[in-house]
Amino acid sequence: MLVQATYYVYIITNKNNSVLYIGVTNSIRRRVYEHKTKHNRNSFSARYNCNKLIYYEMFEVMDTAIAREKELKKWQRNWKEDLINTSNAEWNDLAKDWYEGE
Repeated sequence: MLVQATYYVYIITNKNNSVLYIGVTNSIRRRVYEHKTKHNRNSFSARYNCNKLIYYEMFEVMDTAIAREKELKKWQRNWKEDLINTSNAEWNDLAKDWYEGE
């Protein structure tokens, strides 16, 4: 049986919602954990304290996910905000409870 892969394009922000970081991954749980723990201390997300997952999309094909990531990175800030607001108007951390008890 062929297992269907899932890829994610995601947006994280800092506590003030002033910085947006867009990324792509095949394991959103692992990747968000890396952002939250500043796994790569010299990364953009670590320097700007981006660790709050506020938006993500799922894809079956990695190339499609990468194309979407590149598309979103070209968008104006207000377009990104509108996209986030369609599913998370309060900009809550969607991964807030993912790591409880770990």
